[in-house]
Amino acid sequence: MSKIKSAFENGKAFIPFITCGDPNLETTAKIVREAVANGADLIELGIPFSDPTAEGPVIQGANIKALAAGVTTDKVFDLVRDLRKDVTIPMVFMTYANVVYSYGAEKFISTCKEIGIDGLILPDIPYEEKEEFLPLCEKYAVDLISFIAPTSKDRIAMIAKEATGFIYVISSLGVTGTRSEIKTDLASIVKVIRENTDVPCAIGFGISTPEQAKKMVDISDGAIVGSAIIKIIDEYGEASPKHVGEYVKSMKDAL
Repeated sequence: MSKIKSAFENGKAFIPFITCGDPNLETTAKIVREAVANGADLIELGIPFSDPTAEGPVIQGANIKALAAGVTTDKVFDLVRDLRKDVTIPMVFMTYANVVYSYGAEKFISTCKEIGIDGLILPDIPYEEKEEFLPLCEKYAVDLISFIAPTSKDRIAMIAKEATGFIYVISSLGVTGTRSEIKTDLASIVKVIRENTDVPCAIGFGISTPEQAKKMVDISDGAIVGSAIIKIIDEYGEASPKHVGEYVKSMKDAL
């Protein structure tokens, strides 16, 4: 069984997204540990990339800062090795195909297995092109996480049937970032997913408040929050771990 499924076994899952190395890797490690201590069920770690096409300005800014600070894929791997000394909940990487290609796909995915990364999210790889990575992910027991978007329509059942780990449901069109309102008919999307798989699904993009998170988990299995957390890190810098922890607790308590 995928270890990721364990994140959804204690009620609704709260999944924070954190860009590795913003403002530095030491602070990232503290943020992850505070998030776990305050109820996070799964951690999504972003490996910085120079052209993160799915991201809005907030997470783009975090990527730029991390890269400027000298963060590399190897340094992120070392961060995870350190975290795995005491962090036991599932962790996944979110990055882009070019990061994996340039490192060497087999070397990258085998290292994920070695350091304890449970899944891989590649937003620029559509379902039809996942065969470039899927055999390696299966070989090393790293779940390749599938996206389902409001535009997926006729492809939802097809994607859901082959999904592993969890399904990342994109709440609305566009890039990541907080939104005042989410108007997509997500209930009908989740209904089709449930008809085709028992793999859990979590909704991300645009969620920032406990009220929004509660609405999302009322129709799905979890909520993913990134930009709202990156904004806290922007505001408090190296003092942000405590504030992120408080935010995670407020979100988890709402679910």
